[in-house]
Amino acid sequence: MNVLLIGSGGREHALAMALAKSPLLSKLYAAPGNPGIGALAELVEIPVADHAAVVAFCKANDIGLVVVGPEVPLVAGLVDALEDEGVAAFGPSRAAARLEGSKGFAKEFCAKFHIPTAPFARFEAAEPAKDYLRRQGAPIVVKADGLAAGKGVIVAQTLQEAEAAVDMMFAGAFGAAGASVVIEAFLEGEEASFFALCDGTRAVPFASAQDHKRVGEGESGPNTGGMGAYSPAPVVDAAMEARVMAEIVEPTLAGMAELGAPFRGVLFAGLMIGAHGPQLIEFNVRFGDPETQAMLPRLEDDLLALTLACAEGRLGEAAPKLSERAALTVVVAAKGYPAAPKPGGEISGLDEAAKKAVVTIAGARREGGRLLADGGRVLNVTGLGADVREAAARAYGALGKLRYEDGFFRRDIGWRALSP
Repeated sequence: MNVLLIGSGGREHALAMALAKSPLLSKLYAAPGNPGIGALAELVEIPVADHAAVVAFCKANDIGLVVVGPEVPLVAGLVDALEDEGVAAFGPSRAAARLEGSKGFAKEFCAKFHIPTAPFARFEAAEPAKDYLRRQGAPIVVKADGLAAGKGVIVAQTLQEAEAAVDMMFAGAFGAAGASVVIEAFLEGEEASFFALCDGTRAVPFASAQDHKRVGEGESGPNTGGMGAYSPAPVVDAAMEARVMAEIVEPTLAGMAELGAPFRGVLFAGLMIGAHGPQLIEFNVRFGDPETQAMLPRLEDDLLALTLACAEGRLGEAAPKLSERAALTVVVAAKGYPAAPKPGGEISGLDEAAKKAVVTIAGARREGGRLLADGGRVLNVTGLGADVREAAARAYGALGKLRYEDGFFRRDIGWRALSP
C-alpha cells in the first residue's frame, strides 16, 4: 500500500526508516519531511493544517494509511477529517487527543477513572493560582494547559520560582496554551516513558524508555523537547510493566471508550515510579521525540502492519517483538537551544557516523550540496549494544565522526542506567 507520513523531525525520520522495511509498503510519501526522510520517501508540499488538502492528496495517490507523527495535527482533528473520507489513519481522534491537548482534561480524566497521579488544581487567572501556591508551598509543578512544544512545564523548587512561572504563563509566554494553568504536587521517584499500542478496545505494551529533558549535563538548565533517551528503561521491569498496563493504560482505554472517544494509536504515559508505584505525570498521544529514535531500532516486527492494525481496530493480543539489545540516542542541538538556537551551521560527516550508529535528521535542510542546521534539535545519533553502556559507547563514538561547529550535545545521556 501507499503510506503518507506526517511530520518533519527526528521522530518522523525514525518512523520512515521502520516503515520502509515493511513488505506491505508500495510507496512512502512524507509531508513535509526532511532531507533524511527524503532518502526513503517522496517529499510532498501539503499544508498539513489544511485537512481538505491532505484528504485530496490521499484520494489522488491511493493512500492506504496516514501515519501522523506530531501532536499538533492530532489535537486539531486531522484523523477525524481523514476517517470521515474513508482514509485510514494511525493516531487518535480530536476528542481522544485531548489527553495531550489539555493537561487539565487529562488530570480530571485521571480523577474520574481512578488513575494514579499527583494531586492538582486548575486555574484561569494568576491571583487564585498564586494563592494556591502559597498554601501548598514548594517544590511544586506549574504546567501550561495546552500544547507548548514540550516546554510548558516548570518544576519550581521555590515559591518565588513557581509564582514567576504562573505570571509568565498568564502573560502569554506560551500563547493560548497558557490561558489555563495546572498546578500539581511534586512527585518523588524516577521518571520513565511507557508506550502502548491501542486500537480503541485493546492495548498492548510496546516499549519503555527514559529521556533527558534538561538542556545541560547533570540535569541542569531549562527543560527542552528532549536531549537524549535510551530504551528499555531499567526501572520498567516486567512486574512494573504489568502494573502500568493494569493501573494506567487499561483504565485509560476503558475511560476514553466510556466518554465516547475510543483511543486508537500509541498512548505515551509519562511516569514517575516511586514508593507508591507508577504515577502518571502526563499523557502524550503520539510517539515521543527522542524516545522513538531509541525504541524503533529495537523493533523486530513490522511497524506498518502494527500501525494499520491499530487504525483498523484489529490489534492482536501479543505485544510487538523488540530486541533485547539496548539503544541510546544523543540529540545534537544548535548552540543557544532552547532559547535562541543558532541557525544555518553546516553539518558534515554523517556518512562516517552512520557506519557506527543510526543517524536521524531532526532539523536540517539541504542548500546546494550542503546540509545546514534548521532548527533547535538538529540531529539524533543512536547506538545499539548489549547494554546501555555499550549503546552509549557506540553513539558517542559515532558523534566523534560528525563535524558541526555550531552544535552541542550532552555527554551524560544514560547516566541513571550507568550509575553504579
